[in-house]
Amino acid sequence: MLPTAPRTFAPAGGLNHQLLRNQMDRRTMRCMTSFLLAAAMVLAFSGCGKKEELPAGPGVTVTEKKDEFKIEDVKVGDGAEAKENSAVKVHYTGTLKNGKKFDSSRDRDAPFEFTIGLGQVIKGWEKGVVGMKVGGQRKLTIPYDLAYGEEGKPPDIPPRATLLFDIELLEVK
Repeated sequence: MLPTAPRTFAPAGGLNHQLLRNQMDRRTMRCMTSFLLAAAMVLAFSGCGKKEELPAGPGVTVTEKKDEFKIEDVKVGDGAEAKENSAVKVHYTGTLKNGKKFDSSRDRDAPFEFTIGLGQVIKGWEKGVVGMKVGGQRKLTIPYDLAYGEEGKPPDIPPRATLLFDIELLEVK
């Protein structure tokens, strides 16, 4: 008779089962570690990039959502229509979003004249007066990038200011 190893008693599946279970536990831990590392990297990189510097100071309201250019016809005129390259005469009042008036041709009793498309006025006016008819009144909401930009126009217009204008078209030449 050949000698045999003494018999050992192990639960069903024996050592092979235990080995397999340990390998699966290690794989699971590696997968979880990889997942957590990837998630941490995604979160870390989501905060990277150029950070926008926002203005601060008294009287400055900062919002992260950029205002949109808006045109609201208060009264549609029935005269000649303002088009690209038209010379126009208007009365206007300009205010900041907080209601502070910064300019008004009405207060001076002197209408303002300019030619559309020549860059004589801010871009928001170039876009906002086109299509008006003589006798018409229009409200314009002009975001800073179509007005005086990042710097504003001190002392009356702060940096990144959205401007509100009430415009009346008096004449198209």
